[in-house]
Amino acid sequence: LHDRTTVIVEMQVLNVFGFEKRVLYNAAKFYATQLNIGDGYTLLSPVIALTITDFEMFPKSQKVISTFTFREKEELTSYCDDIELVFIELPKFKKSLEALESLSDKWIYFLRNANKLQSVPSSMEQEPALEHAFRVAEESQLSREELETLEQQSMVLHDSANAIIFAEQQAEERGEIKGKREAAIAIARQLFDILDLETIAQKTGLTLEELRSLEQDQTS
Repeated sequence: LHDRTTVIVEMQVLNVFGFEKRVLYNAAKFYATQLNIGDGYTLLSPVIALTITDFEMFPKSQKVISTFTFREKEELTSYCDDIELVFIELPKFKKSLEALESLSDKWIYFLRNANKLQSVPSSMEQEPALEHAFRVAEESQLSREELETLEQQSMVLHDSANAIIFAEQQAEERGEIKGKREAAIAIARQLFDILDLETIAQKTGLTLEELRSLEQDQTS
């Protein structure tokens, strides 16, 4: 941005254990590592962590876009806006193409429907960045075999997400943590042939050491 603000963009398919802390950690880490030894704190530039989720991050809220900054608990006065967390929850966006109003609406609509659109909608042709995004999406179309593989991976990811939700509900009802861990292990076994270990660790909450041991047991 023109004011030297850095925007960290992340897209997340699964709502995994500890994800909300990871978003805050990444933003805080980037903010803190701007300075070299001897630099003054006034050199720090704002950081915005923009997270786009394919699940509902805040189910009690109807807002599609939620923004969080540092505020005083009771009076809500601002302390510092240098670290800002912005979440866009795609499943909450229900507007049709004809109902789009703002540029934000158009971008969110594009993110939700880019893989279904055959051409650039006339209402978006006047936005150069959006039109470019459509062209990039169009040029990166996959072959039939690649699409089938991607669809299979997508199905596994969605099944994994549902499995995590189900396991969490069961664990909550029984008052046990064991159920969550068992579900995470079962999901990890499904993902070994699809994702790398670091990504699986992020999605399941298991450590790399645990995953290596599971993978070795599975192949032996």
